[in-house]
Amino acid sequence: MTTVLNLELLAEVAACGEFDATACMNCGVCTATCPMGLAVLPRRLFHDTVLGLQEQVLAEQETIFSCLLCRRCEVACPAGVHITQNVLTLRRYVNRHVFGI
Repeated sequence: MTTVLNLELLAEVAACGEFDATACMNCGVCTATCPMGLAVLPRRLFHDTVLGLQEQVLAEQETIFSCLLCRRCEVACPAGVHITQNVLTLRRYVNRHVFGI
């Protein structure tokens, strides 16, 4: 399997709204506090976006739209990442890229 990198992915996502995923330390506190038990969200999504792994990000559409936006992860984040805003930005990116909205 070949992995294709989109070196512009971070810029494309950031063009859809505020996106501060580069501050994520990948510590997992956000995942531990998620009431939905979404192990993918948000640290792997942010990491994949920063690395330019567009296929992996788009493959997680269901997860991106399943987030309750409850901010439990954001309150617990030791790095102060604006997780809820990042998820909203990823939703806008998916809507633009996949659905043309």
